[in-house]
Amino acid sequence: MGAEQILGLFTGLAFGFLLQKGRVLRFDKQVGAMLLKDMTIFKFMLSAILVGMVGILVLSEMSVISLSHKPMNVGAILIGGALFGAGWAVMGFCPGTALGALGEGRWHAVFAIAGMITGAGLYAELYPFLKETVLAWQDFGKIGLPEVLGLPAWCLVLAFLVVVPAIFVWFEKKSL
Repeated sequence: MGAEQILGLFTGLAFGFLLQKGRVLRFDKQVGAMLLKDMTIFKFMLSAILVGMVGILVLSEMSVISLSHKPMNVGAILIGGALFGAGWAVMGFCPGTALGALGEGRWHAVFAIAGMITGAGLYAELYPFLKETVLAWQDFGKIGLPEVLGLPAWCLVLAFLVVVPAIFVWFEKKSL
C-alpha cells in the first residue's frame, strides 16, 4: 500500500469519526434534513465545503496538487443528482453516512451500500449508451465556479467565509 492509499485511509477514518461525532449518521438527523427541520447535516456539509475549498486552493497554490475539473454536463448533473437524492430519501443515507452507519454496527446500511454498488455497476454497463445520449446533452467543458462567475477562486472563498457563518447564525436563531 502506497503513501497515497495510507493517507486516503486515514483521511477516510477521520471523516467517518467526524460524521459520527457530529451525529449526522443518525436516522433522525437524516430525516430532519430531508424535511428541512434539522440543519445539522447542512451545517456539517457547509463546514466541510469551506474547509475543502481553503485546503484545495492552498495545496494548489503550493503546487502540491493540480486542479482537474470534470466536464460540466447538464444531463449527468440532472439525472445523477435526482438518483442521488432519491437514494438518500429512500435509504436515509448518502454514501459517506452509509459507510459510517455500517461502522457503527447498523447493519441495515448494507442495503444502501449494496444499492450504491449496484448503481455503479449499472452505470458502467450502460456507459456506452449513456455516452451517446444523456452525456451528450449540453456539455460546458471542464469548468468550475470561478470560471462560470469570472471571479478569482479566493473571492469565492472569502464570500463563503462571510455567508456560511451568517447562515449558521440564522439556523441557530430559527432553532434548526
